[in-house]
Amino acid sequence: MGVAPLVMTGPVFVYGPLGWGPLLRAVLGQDGLDRARIAYLPEHEVTAQSGAPLMAGLSPGTGRVEGWLVSECDAAARLAYFAEAFGMGAPTPVTLDLAGLNAEAQTFPGQPGPEPWHQGGWANLWGDLILTAAAEITELMTRIPAADLGGRLQMVLSRASARLAAGRGVPADLRSVTEASQVDEIASDISHAGYFLSRDYTLRHPRFDGSMSAPMRREVFVATDAALVLPYDPVTDRVLLVEQFRMGPYGRGDVRPWMLEPVAGRMDAGETAEQTARRECLEEAGLELRALETISSHYCTPGYSTEYFHLFLGLCDLPAETVGQGGLASEQEDIRTHIIGYERAMALLESGEADNGPLILSLMWLERERARLRASA
Repeated sequence: MGVAPLVMTGPVFVYGPLGWGPLLRAVLGQDGLDRARIAYLPEHEVTAQSGAPLMAGLSPGTGRVEGWLVSECDAAARLAYFAEAFGMGAPTPVTLDLAGLNAEAQTFPGQPGPEPWHQGGWANLWGDLILTAAAEITELMTRIPAADLGGRLQMVLSRASARLAAGRGVPADLRSVTEASQVDEIASDISHAGYFLSRDYTLRHPRFDGSMSAPMRREVFVATDAALVLPYDPVTDRVLLVEQFRMGPYGRGDVRPWMLEPVAGRMDAGETAEQTARRECLEEAGLELRALETISSHYCTPGYSTEYFHLFLGLCDLPAETVGQGGLASEQEDIRTHIIGYERAMALLESGEADNGPLILSLMWLERERARLRASA
């Protein structure tokens, strides 16, 4: 079912992140940007919250805010959709300075913060991320109400962050050096847009014999990047495992869909994998990590999913309690933690109870590096 278009009753004034020229071009197209006019809002300034790509808004001030006045109804409605998805508040009437004349318009107050907002610094830090996210938001505009999309915005930003990270690539000393730009993408469309997203592609790709493949249709589950960490105390030679209900095993028909895993979590936009690993250990297990050892970075199921894992071993002091609770109520997490000795952990590999890929890989890596880690503890 489509989404009814938003209706704006007058011109819209946009400023700050939403008024950034490249984003306006992405939302309105070059023709729409050409028809917008520069205007100023007196006695205001744009302020922001540090570390948040979209948390900026209007604050009273002695200066004036430069922005764009967009009058066409369709263009104004598109901007209103983005403003609502970005959480910029309900439209508010303002009087602008338009080439020395007063002009009445509506604007969005946004989410002001304690710091002045500077376009150049913001664009260097967040510009590529927001433009990548804007491409997905534009596709979702006719599918999802803006208010619903606002609740999923962090997922949209995380998917955009993962796409930017993928663009950096890895070495190609053995694999083909053929790049994605040589794939002939015939069509692409979002086939499912919920909290998660799926995309259909019709494409042709270069074959190893130099020819192009026949057109093929493929479906991709578009996920985010994630950080996973196996907490390990080298002094007591114990590890912490997380146990929780998982939809994958349940959907497969697993008789016991509660799974033993490392600590894991989605990478938020702007976070490094290391920052995510430390944050998730606090949220899921109440643990402060002393150091992180890199195990691997890898695709999980590259045949149909974009999901990419950054896997670590986290050095820490584990508590005496062997069973605990963790997780965030806001994310409906029901997590039980287990602290067990090294020998029992390795026995899980032998019995098959450890049937989670990242856990298996982490324990095998620990087996290889255990002597070094214990000697340096």
